[in-house]
Amino acid sequence: MHGTSRAAAAAVTAAAGLLLAGLPATTADAAATLTNPGFESGATGWSTYSATGQNSASFTEAGGASGSTRLSHWASGAYKVETYQYLSGLTDGTYTLSARVRSSGGQNAAYIALRNCGSPEQRTDLPPTANGAWIRIVTSVKVTGGQCTVSFNSDAHAGEWANFDDVTFTPGTTGLAIKGGDLSTLPKNEAYGASYRYANGTSGDAMAILKSAGMNYVRLKVWVNPADGYNNKAKVLAMAKRAKAQGMKVLVDFHYSDTWADPGKQYKPAAWSSHTYEQLRKDVYDHTYDVLGALKAQGTTADMVQIGNELNAGMLWEEGRTSNWAQLAGLLTSGANAAKAVSPGAQVALHLAKGGDNAGTRWWFDQAVAYKVPFDVIALSYYGYWHGPLSGLQANLDDTAARYGKPVLVAETAYAHTLANDDFLENNVATAGTLAPGYPATPAGQAANLRDVMNVVEAVPGGRGLGVVYWEPAWTAVTGSGWDPADPASGNAWENQALFDYDGRLLPAANWFRHR
Repeated sequence: MHGTSRAAAAAVTAAAGLLLAGLPATTADAAATLTNPGFESGATGWSTYSATGQNSASFTEAGGASGSTRLSHWASGAYKVETYQYLSGLTDGTYTLSARVRSSGGQNAAYIALRNCGSPEQRTDLPPTANGAWIRIVTSVKVTGGQCTVSFNSDAHAGEWANFDDVTFTPGTTGLAIKGGDLSTLPKNEAYGASYRYANGTSGDAMAILKSAGMNYVRLKVWVNPADGYNNKAKVLAMAKRAKAQGMKVLVDFHYSDTWADPGKQYKPAAWSSHTYEQLRKDVYDHTYDVLGALKAQGTTADMVQIGNELNAGMLWEEGRTSNWAQLAGLLTSGANAAKAVSPGAQVALHLAKGGDNAGTRWWFDQAVAYKVPFDVIALSYYGYWHGPLSGLQANLDDTAARYGKPVLVAETAYAHTLANDDFLENNVATAGTLAPGYPATPAGQAANLRDVMNVVEAVPGGRGLGVVYWEPAWTAVTGSGWDPADPASGNAWENQALFDYDGRLLPAANWFRHR
């Protein structure tokens, strides 16, 4: 039984907890391997501690992620409980804890942890899983002294629950190489008077503020000849200089358009509008080579290059639609070849929207592979209010990384910190009904959403989860810096998803750029 049935089964569950957990279990003879990691032998090998005297809040019951049994935390009143197992005789080194988890959400804290390992405790929080799906999370720690404690913790209100199963403790480490932000609109925002502050209220440069929070990558989109003169080659060169001066890496995102390119619009630049397919292949090569060559010449070589943006339906319509994959592949190959000609060490990424759509992702990348399009990284957009639950993102990332043998990157994600509007244009996320379940539109909800997306990417097997890029964290609402490059009076439908509040102060979610 999970959250939806707990109210009806409270008495049965409590009784089960008393029978199965009872008093704290006697600590098993410590070994270097986990005992009963799938809880198929009940609580054997596991110990329980409750600061509130509620050992019965930790128990095993039917319904595992795999197998027949799981560990659960639940009580009819507020409770604090820890279920743990002590390991000894370990060879010193770095180890990773993995577990499948589910949670009602709402707890003061619910997390897996590695502690007493000879280095600082490491933990990963459980995501809320309103759909009842299991999520795999990981955490890693450096063991010195040959011992470590595997720990599952809940500090919860009455009726809140957490489930754990399929625990592993193995040599290896986890972490994210990319903790980025798309700062494409920052120069325009600054030109129209936007100001930014650290969390303590001190004024500062937005890029420097985000770097101080742990951001290590800047994504910059390139338009060919935009009406407002932003997001063009000159602006990208200037922004890359700023990013590299901060010690950050640069991801260049080619849209091959004069304006926004996404699954619903992939319009050719005006200068290319009458060109044949063969001319377009040359346009893509020349434009890519020109921008990347200029970046290299000024000493700010791109570290990653995105050939196209949210390419689910292709690019440079009509010639590059997915209905003509041979031509789309030719255009993509031109861009990838240009990127490698300038910077052989730069990673080439292909980017789709709909991060929870495994069937769509498979179909698209199967075509790319069949047509021999060269690429190094699979990049996906994931917005929980549009693209489904985290379990869908995890399933897609895991399958995609394994199927194509490539690292995966969430190249766009964001979440609302409020439902209030700060300009005249209604926001993309404007009502409670549009929110992802379990994540309120509050600073804490925004932070939890980013944290959990990062945790899912970190858990991709084989270390193939590259990282996460937050989309437009500095695009606050200032008059003149609207979404339409052809309309100075257009507004911003995104300001409630920025990582700065309506006073320009850095929000708590930015602290997750310090993620492992």
